Amino acid sequence: MRKIEREMLKAIAYGESFRKDNTEVDVVPEGSSEKFNVYLHGNHIATAYRVGSMLEVDANRETLASWPTVTTKSRLRALGVDLTQTKGRIFIDGEFVCEA
Repeated sequence: MRKIEREMLKAIAYGESFRKDNTEVDVVPEGSSEKFNVYLHGNHIATAYRVGSMLEVDANRETLASWPTVTTKSRLRALGVDLTQTKGRIFIDGEFVCEA
């Protein structure tokens, strides 16, 4: 895992906004939970929800399909997204998303 990804995850763990180089995390309070929008080069790549100690992540499949870069995939994997690539095809949770 890259240093910037560790810093991104640390910001989410502490409920803080984060911006460094090409990566940004914005905090959006939502009642008893927290919502974090994650951006790469200004493009929304995922939304993470934290309730208690649990973190759920919804990857933005449209952004991934538009920019299936090594960096986008790395950031999503760091967030815990089950992203795999087989024979040039990208899958999230076993569901086809796009060609690499």
